[in-house]
Amino acid sequence: MEFLFGSKDCCHEKVPVDADVTYCPDCGELIENQWYLTRCSCCGVKLQSMIKNGQIVPQEKFCHNCGAHEFVVERVPKINFIDINYAVLIKTVVPNEYKEFTQSWTDAARTCSDTPKLLRQFR
Repeated sequence: MEFLFGSKDCCHEKVPVDADVTYCPDCGELIENQWYLTRCSCCGVKLQSMIKNGQIVPQEKFCHNCGAHEFVVERVPKINFIDINYAVLIKTVVPNEYKEFTQSWTDAARTCSDTPKLLRQFR
């Protein structure tokens, strides 16, 4: 049924590709842009990549330089304009796990006959 009516999950299409980590303007999730390159395992030449069945694979079935079929997937920390035609972008959601938080109380002597109140918690 999801195929007919569309999925309700956000695809994060409005997240800019030049940002490393940013919030999605549609859903508010923290998104990390991860860039991957495929290289020939024999000669190390960059191959044009694509995502097929959830895996990063080269577009061609063999290396255009040496003819090998094996490849290596390499994560690139920062993309440059030369590698943009070979790279694949995966937008992953960064989990927000708060293990520690700080709470502050107001001083009863400084407030005007009010009881101390718990201040708002900011994450």
